[in-house]
Amino acid sequence: MHSKPMLVVVSGPPGTGKTTLAHRIATAIGCPAICRDEIKEGMAHATPGFVPGPGDPLTMRTLSTFFDVIGLLIGRGTTVVAEAAFQDRLWNPGLTPLLGRADIRIVHCDVPAEVALARITARSTSDQRRSAHEDAQISPDARLRTHNAFQPVDLPVPSLTVDTTREPALAEILAFLS
Repeated sequence: MHSKPMLVVVSGPPGTGKTTLAHRIATAIGCPAICRDEIKEGMAHATPGFVPGPGDPLTMRTLSTFFDVIGLLIGRGTTVVAEAAFQDRLWNPGLTPLLGRADIRIVHCDVPAEVALARITARSTSDQRRSAHEDAQISPDARLRTHNAFQPVDLPVPSLTVDTTREPALAEILAFLS
């Protein structure tokens, strides 16, 4: 039994299967999954005519909302799975205040760049919710550079890197979390 709530951070570059894995973990341990993209999709749904782009107003508002929701739930004693494609420069300032309030564990998703790029392309044409994001506006070359330069979350907490090319072994991840 944990004396404080657990915060499972699922991170990695875009297209690495984070959202799918975050929901699987949350279902397995019985807690909410707070996913950055889903928050932005909800904001876009409530903002008729919204056009996504780098640094757009909803993207900026999503960042603070994401960490506010996580902080609220942790503060109320709720175990949470938090998922986003943030690099360390965004995760670190949002997570550092929670270090003493939650048992933080990091699950870093990793796939080869070509797998991530193929997933991004496939979902941008098949998932209407992706219209809230700038997927179609970013060139494959820029995506490749982002993938290869991705800086994982760097905090003094336990972390596990999982290959999400195929469905990762949930039992291994749950063992890491226990």
